[in-house]
Amino acid sequence: MSDSPLASFLLPQGYARPHLVSLLHEARIVGEVGRYAVRRGEERRSRQGRPAPQRAAAGADPVLLVPGFLAGDATLSAMSTSLRQRGFRTYRSHILANVGCTLESVDALEGRLESLAERRGSRVQIVGHSLGGMIARGLAARRPDLVSGIVTMGSPMMAPAAHHRVLSWGVDVLVQLSRVGLPGLMSAECVAGTCARRSFDESREPLAAGVGFTAIYSRHDGIVDWRACIDPIAVPVEVTASHCGMAVDPRVIDAVSEALFANSAGAERLSRIA
Repeated sequence: MSDSPLASFLLPQGYARPHLVSLLHEARIVGEVGRYAVRRGEERRSRQGRPAPQRAAAGADPVLLVPGFLAGDATLSAMSTSLRQRGFRTYRSHILANVGCTLESVDALEGRLESLAERRGSRVQIVGHSLGGMIARGLAARRPDLVSGIVTMGSPMMAPAAHHRVLSWGVDVLVQLSRVGLPGLMSAECVAGTCARRSFDESREPLAAGVGFTAIYSRHDGIVDWRACIDPIAVPVEVTASHCGMAVDPRVIDAVSEALFANSAGAERLSRIA
């Protein structure tokens, strides 16, 4: 961990940082974007002359999409479009770039969840990519009254520092800029102090009954250790995709859609029992 600004407890024994050459796996995103473009073309042709889709599964919970580290809502726009075509109500996180304190992001999104839950009259599902999934995990533990289920994609919850050195360099730049007074960025406390400890602990707390959890991972992930993406309390779903490509690969979007339907069905069954 000498070349990483993150605390050592964020890389528990049993996990490792991907090798430098692992980044080559991310070249898959070219094909994944192409696959998405082909799928979108097929969907447009199949919808011609057909009525607009009805809302998913007659009352499925709204879906909040949370982007990964250094990313913003725009990176999940393709997924949002596809989920909407399947009838889900999707909402942005209002994160332009996920570069701030994780706990502050959780606090801000907690307010966003409260607003959505009040507006829609139901709990909310969260789909999070990478760091966004870790934020979703913390929110689900903190507010089960607002969250009915989460779907994480390439989110190393079990070892947040089990990521490629490229990300560590990015974190280090943010910390240095924070030290010189640039606001809204991760500080040393966020990645190696009590703030980091609290965020890490919160993302490992048990989830309440009725909160669904699906963890999507890929052994071809060139950014994080895929083993760190499998939370023992989640339903693991393996896909064949790059880390960045999870946001656009239609096969991953299919997996996300299936998980959202499953979470909604599970929550509905639990409410009937109660």
